[in-house]
Amino acid sequence: MTIKSGERMPEGKFKTMGDKGPKDLSTAELFSGKRVVLFSVPGAFTPTCDAKHLPGYLGLADKLHAKGVDTIACMAVNDVFVMNAWGKQSGVGDKVLMLADGNGDYARALGLELDAKGFGMGMRGQRFAIVVDKGVATHVDIEAAGQFKVSAAEHVLAQL
Repeated sequence: MTIKSGERMPEGKFKTMGDKGPKDLSTAELFSGKRVVLFSVPGAFTPTCDAKHLPGYLGLADKLHAKGVDTIACMAVNDVFVMNAWGKQSGVGDKVLMLADGNGDYARALGLELDAKGFGMGMRGQRFAIVVDKGVATHVDIEAAGQFKVSAAEHVLAQL
């Protein structure tokens, strides 16, 4: 079942890169008492994700924070090392939190898996953006196949 606006975000965990290596980050830590924009890409370094999706959030980070967003988080079904390398290469710094959903468990919990086997990428997460307020999804925007509109930073900013 796909997450909908007004529903509580499912429990789960991600991997992030810390100073001493990979570490777990629970959804409770991520969402508790905060307003978070969680956006998902099918894969780090893939064309639209790398050229448009992540750069859009980097470019609008200050405006999103000015609208009350505490954390901007990018999720992908990639391992923590790939997400860390992509974040470094993209210069995310502390503007975007890079979340590895290595086995796709959180994408599956959201009901937003993507079968990308036809592209040689296995099971991934769909392209989406969710605004989360204290653990509750307030806006859920899921892209149609092959599209990049409703999960873009500009679209999310216009909804806040």
